[in-house]
Amino acid sequence: MFEIQNISKKYANKFVLKDVSVSFPQTSITSLIGPNGAGKSTLLMMIAKLIRPSSGKILLNGSDIESISFMDYAKKVATQLQSLDNKFRLTVRELVEFGRFPYGKGFLNNQDKKITEEAIDFLKLNEIANEPLYELSGGQKQMSYLAMAIAQDTPYLLLDEPLNNLDMKHSVELMQALHYLCTTKKKTIILVIHDINFASNYSDYIVALKEGTIFAQGTPAEIIKNTTLSDLYCINFDIFQKNNSIFCNYFKQPEAYHEI
Repeated sequence: MFEIQNISKKYANKFVLKDVSVSFPQTSITSLIGPNGAGKSTLLMMIAKLIRPSSGKILLNGSDIESISFMDYAKKVATQLQSLDNKFRLTVRELVEFGRFPYGKGFLNNQDKKITEEAIDFLKLNEIANEPLYELSGGQKQMSYLAMAIAQDTPYLLLDEPLNNLDMKHSVELMQALHYLCTTKKKTIILVIHDINFASNYSDYIVALKEGTIFAQGTPAEIIKNTTLSDLYCINFDIFQKNNSIFCNYFKQPEAYHEI
């Protein structure tokens, strides 16, 4: 289990995160939500060991992650970044194979190849497996990088805005895939997500950040409320529930602009 203890991150004289403490439940999907600049991605990247905190500790199963080597950490935690490098002259399959690097350091055995093909098949990338990344759409690249993270075969999966560039169909399929990984494969998943409706319907736990601090945390039933979301995002929300699904309507707002 990840435990965040009094984490702060400061650049020059500005705090991006300030005194954040939170625990993430095991074998669950936790969504980090909140407005731009709230510190969501910074927190996720610190958990990924890609950014060092200015103060505080991050514990994984009771051990300070600073005491764990990067190679050992890569066997426990896989990360999909928000900004993807699309300059690689690689095919989808070659990219996904990089997920096995912590185990064979570039030398693939039969087990590595099997896990690679399973990740490709799991995200339905078979038809483009031999296509070069630079020829793919943004959504296809996004799914390919996620397949690489899945091929890393770790108990923890960190995803920074995984729905970027995906259409509605593929967004639903991706969230269903994450739900399967969580419930069937017993993965613990933490993701930054802006689509509040996907967060509402696929999360087991939600952590809301605002201005670098924890604004609220709890189950979707505890967080997805008119007053909580309106205060978090500073816009009006109407919440509807039907057949165990939640829909957050925020599209119509009071007029913010007037004719000059």
